[in-house]
Amino acid sequence: MRWLLLPVSLLAASVAFFAQTAPPNPTGISAGHIHIVVADPAAYQKTIISVLGGMPVNAGPLTMVKLPGIFFIMTQAKGAGPSGGSKGSTADHMGFSVKSFAALKAKAEAAGLHVQEVTPNVQAFVTLPNDVILEVQEDTSLPTDTAFSHFHLTVPDQNAAREWYMKTFGGVEAQRRPGLKGVGIPPGTIDFLGGGAGRGGKGKDGAPPPPPPAPPAATAGRFLDHIGFEVKDLDAFVKKLQADGVKMDSGPTDMTKQFGLKIAFLTDPFGTRIELTEGLSKQ
Repeated sequence: MRWLLLPVSLLAASVAFFAQTAPPNPTGISAGHIHIVVADPAAYQKTIISVLGGMPVNAGPLTMVKLPGIFFIMTQAKGAGPSGGSKGSTADHMGFSVKSFAALKAKAEAAGLHVQEVTPNVQAFVTLPNDVILEVQEDTSLPTDTAFSHFHLTVPDQNAAREWYMKTFGGVEAQRRPGLKGVGIPPGTIDFLGGGAGRGGKGKDGAPPPPPPAPPAATAGRFLDHIGFEVKDLDAFVKKLQADGVKMDSGPTDMTKQFGLKIAFLTDPFGTRIELTEGLSKQ
């Protein structure tokens, strides 16, 4: 099968600055949003804008930031609140490309965020409040200051995950760089990081091998509660999923009067909660 090498600058070129979401793939799917559940959505919105830029958007209970190719959506935490950040869950981190790494790093540090450089002056992990991790990487050819790059999911079986996302959402085999296989869904990729599978390695001096690492936690109930895809025709797509044997958690539900969206939820076989929306592209 053919692999697509996807330079981030080419992915972002089709997504004009502040364009709502990318044009959908032939199945009618594009990347939609990253959903954060926090005590103070407005403060989180300000933090994201101070670091990544973007346009503030508010619709009913949804506090949003519109960025090239993706939305952040923040909602109010209830009860005891979320159980943890993105690290340790199936949604390990989200990736963005930036035109200037130095400028992004300066903004992140000015906001009091931890920046862990991976490739000096090029690539880093930035920890947002509540331990939500972003990966940022410089791409000087980027037509915008910032653009969505990828969802990075931790799964026990990378091949099975790729097959499921391709079959379910019409994604194509893709890789952001050689050796990193993923699934292309406009305008970026879903990358899969192995974790929580297999034995833990060989024991020393004939001792039994250590237990395998704990599987990553499901995302529901964490600060990064779920990822989202925008769907061209949600009702028809959900019917197709159900006909294919995919179990829906809820929906479709028409919330256009409340905040301009139709929504539905499902959970992938590995624990990542997914919201399907119709109407986010019009926000």
